[in-house]
Amino acid sequence: MKTSTIIRTNLVIGVLMMTSNVYLLAQETLPEITVTEARYKYLNAVNPEDAAQPVNMLEHYAAAYDLKGAEFYEDEYDNYIVSFFIPNGKILAFYDKDGKLLRTAERFKNTAVPLQISKAVAKKFPNWTISRDVYVVTYHANSGSANKQIYKLMLENSGKRMRVKLNSEAEFL
Repeated sequence: MKTSTIIRTNLVIGVLMMTSNVYLLAQETLPEITVTEARYKYLNAVNPEDAAQPVNMLEHYAAAYDLKGAEFYEDEYDNYIVSFFIPNGKILAFYDKDGKLLRTAERFKNTAVPLQISKAVAKKFPNWTISRDVYVVTYHANSGSANKQIYKLMLENSGKRMRVKLNSEAEFL
């Protein structure tokens, strides 16, 4: 796994004391930041830019989660399961002892569907509206891609209901 380290930088803060015309300089050392390639693979695979804002936010949070900094972290365990929740969704994330994101299982309800999904529905089912939706994602680091991204939609038209499923490319399943 490639890592790039942003070298510690020093932040120089100058404080001007007006009363005595004395300049004081304080030096603060910023913490070291490690960026790992595996986190970017996850975000590229699940493509959060196309997702609704709550989905995007939670996926970024899961990708940036600092497992080693968690209060429950201990070196003796090989794997960790961490749950991330928001009112309309959750992510169950699996990490190894080094904090590498191995896989996720994600489920979100009633979030805004991407434009390409709503266009595909409108084209195939004119006059039908999306009344409910569930977005399901599974990711495995071994494959480097999201293995499953499915939109399960409830459509309504004049009291009639229909369920449909689409993948992330807006293809009906």
